[in-house]
Amino acid sequence: MTDAPTYTPPKVWSMDTKSGGRFENINRPTAGATHDKDLQVGRHPLQLYSLGTPNGVKVTVLLEELLALGHKGAEYDAWIVNIGEGDQFSSGFVDANPNSKIPALVDHSTPKPTRVFESGAILFYLAEKFGEFLPKDPTARAECMSWLFWLMGSAPFLGGGFGHFYAYAPEKIEYAINRYTMEVKRQLDVLDRHLADNQYFCGDAYTIADMSIWPWYGTLVKGGLYEAGEFIEAHTYKNVIRWTDEIAKREPVQRGRIVNRVWGEPENQLAERHDASDFETKTGDKVKETA
Repeated sequence: MTDAPTYTPPKVWSMDTKSGGRFENINRPTAGATHDKDLQVGRHPLQLYSLGTPNGVKVTVLLEELLALGHKGAEYDAWIVNIGEGDQFSSGFVDANPNSKIPALVDHSTPKPTRVFESGAILFYLAEKFGEFLPKDPTARAECMSWLFWLMGSAPFLGGGFGHFYAYAPEKIEYAINRYTMEVKRQLDVLDRHLADNQYFCGDAYTIADMSIWPWYGTLVKGGLYEAGEFIEAHTYKNVIRWTDEIAKREPVQRGRIVNRVWGEPENQLAERHDASDFETKTGDKVKETA
């Protein structure tokens, strides 16, 4: 380990706005709204406020899968929340999610609009509401929920830990990168070993567990997250890659992964989604499949 300047924590911490890295303009140690702005509401009962990051993709993939099964009640409006501009701190969004993180869902089909925040909670809410992608057998259901909660507990190590220190921190800290790289590789090994004996995370059934894990770890092993594929030797997790490729071929997944996405190739961007016809590009081509 290389020598680094010794940091001595102060007796009382105070925010240093110059050390926040890429997201220093929006990070702050307090909650609540910073400005007044109501959320837009479209014509469908389900209103999604999100961004096409892994946490956002989980939900739009499930909604597109539900629509593909013929559930007309799963029609939704997807409004973009630009976290780089601080949209998540508007009064309307804070009402939908007091934690100011995307995604947030508001279901207007209930007598009183139901807010649901945290991506895992949204997946569970929708799966229960429509009776899909959540096993009914108690043992299989427990397995599905275990993997869903595994993702919710593990992804912060990948995103807020590894991703921050490897890709976003203003300076490279060897201890931090080593610590989180070791944990991410351990997590990938957990997934790879399980998928060696299972087609999906709940055996033969494709469930919300797969939809929750795929945008994070599937994107990672295909080199699309933090440009870290070579660094973590992603090619060695062959069972995760097999599973990732299989899910990527699903048409609802190809649609869901581009909703609220405003970066990358133009044909793989759909800033807002209000109708199935929104997936048609200006030239009429189908959405381009990407890993």
